[in-house]
Amino acid sequence: MLTAKQNFLETIKRGGKPDRIVKQFEGTVFLPGDPVALFVRGQRYMGMPPTKDKWGTEIMWPDGIPAAMPHVTEANKVIKDITCWRDFVKVPDLIANCSADELWEPYLERVRAVDRENNLVMAFAPTGVFERLHFLMGFEDMFINLMTEPEAMKDLADAIGEYRYRGMKLMVDHVHPDVLHSHDDWGSKQNLFIQPELWREYIKPQYAKAYGYVHENGVIIEHHADSFCEQIVEDMVDLHIDVWQGVLPQNDIVRIQKQLGGRMALMGGIDAAIVDRADATEEEIRTETRRVLETYCPNGNFIPCITYGGPGTIYPQGDQFINDEIDRYNREVYGIQA
Repeated sequence: MLTAKQNFLETIKRGGKPDRIVKQFEGTVFLPGDPVALFVRGQRYMGMPPTKDKWGTEIMWPDGIPAAMPHVTEANKVIKDITCWRDFVKVPDLIANCSADELWEPYLERVRAVDRENNLVMAFAPTGVFERLHFLMGFEDMFINLMTEPEAMKDLADAIGEYRYRGMKLMVDHVHPDVLHSHDDWGSKQNLFIQPELWREYIKPQYAKAYGYVHENGVIIEHHADSFCEQIVEDMVDLHIDVWQGVLPQNDIVRIQKQLGGRMALMGGIDAAIVDRADATEEEIRTETRRVLETYCPNGNFIPCITYGGPGTIYPQGDQFINDEIDRYNREVYGIQA
């Protein structure tokens, strides 16, 4: 029987030979809270009071929400005029504030505590380029500015992309994690937020450099986008994304699997609206999990998972019954006990 680490690696590998279905984030140890994240974001927790990050964006995390979210209003938006965005934005200096080895030592102690024979260390790179754009000005201004002030928006996107690259480089150089779990939500449940051509002009080039460096250093890239991204899956492959985590069931997952042929693994598929409610029943959770197991997993390179950007459902019965149903499936199909 493969270890959880080995089984994860076989699952995401083209032509791999896993001996069972991976249970969500099984085989990886999620380690947020590195020096870059602490400097830019601070400590975050559900129910915390509103606070500002180093970019100046107000952040809230109300009870019952899976993650912290920006709270951008006309009054508090950081960028009031995109044509002079540098007057409003001071890009956090990661080199000056996050390079010292002693800053990384507490995080490295957590890394060293991981049993890396049986688990992969998964670092966290939150708030991607697209997300940062609307964090700074709100969705409406972002859409308008993309159409009316393309040069200024490209300049801002380039600055965010360079910042993103420096953060990932610091993580790779100091820690060399096995997996980098990187966030950037690029769409809604129905479509990309912007046309694919605009995404390729403004967003894709930023990741070419950052993900290129991560890939060149042998780190697995797990990109979270709980979004409809069918139109750009080939671009995601171009960017060396190994795993698309958070793939929503609104995507035609079976068609995407056939198109990709194992060039990028998919992780997600379980509808949070069904399984992660206070009143969700065991039967509902098991039925949705079984649908995913029987529909997507036989096609290979697929990990059934909640579509949130990290481990854990809001309501604990969600994870409990999802994982137990995957165990049942593994016993039935592979003859493997949990």
